[in-house]
Amino acid sequence: MIKKILVPLDGSKLAENVLPYVEELALKLDAELAFISITNRVQGYWPFEDASQPDEVRLVPQGTCTMEEQAAKYLDYAAKGLEGKGIKITKEVICGKTAQEIVFYANDNHCELIIISSHGRGGLSRLTHGSIAAKILKTATIPVMVVRTAQSK
Repeated sequence: MIKKILVPLDGSKLAENVLPYVEELALKLDAELAFISITNRVQGYWPFEDASQPDEVRLVPQGTCTMEEQAAKYLDYAAKGLEGKGIKITKEVICGKTAQEIVFYANDNHCELIIISSHGRGGLSRLTHGSIAAKILKTATIPVMVVRTAQSK
């Protein structure tokens, strides 16, 4: 029986097309939902002062995540209507590579189903950006439901 469903959301209206399906399944299966949003890691350099070399400042590489606060607010917004119907939802913002982090989260948090939308990229866009849905389908160890959006038909 499916008791935990992972729902990755990227803040787009196309991604939200999964929500009616998610709602119906959660209510019928009495399943918990896990809403996640993946933010990008931006690589930069930060000054580092070495006490043993007082006149020298080195730049060291360090990554930082972007838009975490906005992603958290978006997940709260997306979950609000479903929580009002008694569906239990956990929300988390993760920094990293989208497809990889979705699969990691599903495995680490004992999810039994991933529900994602297809953004319908094709041609050059798919070649340059890749397909997150295809990467998840290829690497996930649990069932994945892909909801085709009106734009991806």
